[in-house]
Amino acid sequence: MDDQTAQLHLFDAYGIELEYMIVDRETLNVKPIADELIMQAAGELSSDFDDGTICWSNELALHVIELKTNGPVGSLVGFAKEFRRSLNRLNQIAEQFNSRLMPTAMHPWMDPIDDLKLWPHDNNPIYEAYNRIFDCRGHGWANLQSMHINLPFSGDDEFGRLHAAIRLVLPILPAIAASSPFADGRETGFLDYRMEVYRNNSAKIPSITGLVVPEPVFTQADYEREIFDVTYRNIAPYDPDGFLQHPFLNSRGAIARFDRGAIEIRVIDVQECPEVDCAIAETVTKLVQLLVSESVSSFSQQKAMATIPLANIFFDVVCNAEKSIIRDHRYLDLIGVSSSHATAKEVWAELISRLIQHPIREPLSAKTVSVMQTITKDGPLARRITEAVCHNVDRLPAVYGKLCDCLQQGKMFLAENETSL
Repeated sequence: MDDQTAQLHLFDAYGIELEYMIVDRETLNVKPIADELIMQAAGELSSDFDDGTICWSNELALHVIELKTNGPVGSLVGFAKEFRRSLNRLNQIAEQFNSRLMPTAMHPWMDPIDDLKLWPHDNNPIYEAYNRIFDCRGHGWANLQSMHINLPFSGDDEFGRLHAAIRLVLPILPAIAASSPFADGRETGFLDYRMEVYRNNSAKIPSITGLVVPEPVFTQADYEREIFDVTYRNIAPYDPDGFLQHPFLNSRGAIARFDRGAIEIRVIDVQECPEVDCAIAETVTKLVQLLVSESVSSFSQQKAMATIPLANIFFDVVCNAEKSIIRDHRYLDLIGVSSSHATAKEVWAELISRLIQHPIREPLSAKTVSVMQTITKDGPLARRITEAVCHNVDRLPAVYGKLCDCLQQGKMFLAENETSL
């Protein structure tokens, strides 16, 4: 989102960002040519390309390209078709370079030490500063693809209510969105390995990421004092030119952008195709709306939830996804789940049922309901990938080739076949 969010209120509009890997068509090895693809479309060297309702842009790694809503959109329902249109155009350009786009949150066999190439053009001093301080030749910097959801707010009251609700939603998101079970050519033991390496990528300066789940701060003044000021102060000795002392330095799982009037949710792995990404985004925003409405718990109750118990739930779900057992009955009460303990799969099944039966504003779209029912039945993409690989890493190229096909064709990946959306 950008300056257009300045006058937007809660749930007036949305912003979605999707990141993809560029890989060789035959080997599926990463191919650092994002600048060439953008230049082919734009007709000149550029960091972005305006494709109507969608904008393409670069990322830190030269083999990653981002597609995002070109400004706030009033509804997510049906918007997947815009990502589909633009994605097809981008894949057609990639074909000219014997390349294609690969989905999921991590490349399964990329070697970040040898394969990382930083974006060398505009904004390169920022990327070089990150590299100098943290050494980006690791999975936590070089091998991450996610979906970001941007939700607007106006003023402290709306910010506080939105931030309180998002803090409660973050811990269970990997249960439906994990898509990164493999790295270095092996099964990692984490269904959401992206978030495991992400939370440690700034370990040199722990205040940058915190516990991923943000602190209980609910006004701009408190946020700037307790988060921004601390991180800027801690990185200053390593960043004498001040390249990184800006709001983007904050790497929590949800970050406040007061300059844009939005909170950005960052813990969602990118899925096999935009049709699934948009279904997850619609579901997540409806759940946030449910909590903001105070129909299951009050704002004061939500604000009182400490960070450590939320982070403990989150880290367990990062590892085990939908099979994680949540035993914090206070947390379950706050999100409206009527049980003393439940698996994350059971939690999501109950929440989705509530969103269907008692919608806030508009009901979930029929396509979203279908996608979410498949996810709650068969598990997140990471679970379906591990089942398809079936403990035989020699199957990785075939499985990830099918995932590339799913991205190109708009199909949902299942362990045995693909379902058209």
